[in-house]
Amino acid sequence: MGLFSKKKENERLPIPTAAERVSVFDTDYPLDRSSWFDIYSACIGRCTAVQDAMSEFVVKNRNWNVDFGAGTLSFGNDAYAMQFIGSESSVSNSYMWGWNNINHFDERLLELANEAKALGEKWQLEPLTTDCFSLDETFNGHTVAAVVTGISKKNYCYYKGPHANGAVMMAIAPDDPRVFAPVGAKETIDIIMRVIQNAYTDHRIMVESFLLWNGTPFDREGKRIVAHFGQDMLIDYEQADEFERIKGIKLV
Repeated sequence: MGLFSKKKENERLPIPTAAERVSVFDTDYPLDRSSWFDIYSACIGRCTAVQDAMSEFVVKNRNWNVDFGAGTLSFGNDAYAMQFIGSESSVSNSYMWGWNNINHFDERLLELANEAKALGEKWQLEPLTTDCFSLDETFNGHTVAAVVTGISKKNYCYYKGPHANGAVMMAIAPDDPRVFAPVGAKETIDIIMRVIQNAYTDHRIMVESFLLWNGTPFDREGKRIVAHFGQDMLIDYEQADEFERIKGIKLV
């Protein structure tokens, strides 16, 4: 199986009816967990919302600094306990996992990376268990961090810290509920549209996983989803290759 193989089925199980926030990975939703395409699709909506909030409430256009000895990532005068996900090299055009630990960091900094590796072994998801990859549009620090933070049971956001020879990918768990708060209908439409314009995903997996995380109840009506915010959101799909893509989205 290729690293980025697509899903092969369109079957979907019944969805929760209560407005309970839940990770799709804690449900019986029939994702192909050995497929990077499926897993990335399930993570990128949540990631987009969280990273937007992180930029607004945590980073706030301030300079960053990492102290690997202390295990902290700082923005201005605010320091956060940090997890080391991995690194990008502009010299070799490659990504290397933190769990490879060539720098002999304290193992406490690698808990999140090791958690991702363990799930990769369980799911037979090769990108989470192979120590080094070439960088491309599909596989890079941002896409890896989106998946690592999305599959974790803890609330994490991530930061890409550039340096002379590449970048360091790090995660933090700020104690600010605004970073992980659900978003409203208009914000949801904005997130969905940005994702489908900028990332190759299974649109239905992306939308339904995001609505579950957001705590937004929804119903399926054939190739339509009705998501219940203050206003209903209608999302219509059409078949495209091996997955369904969004044909239209509106509030009614």
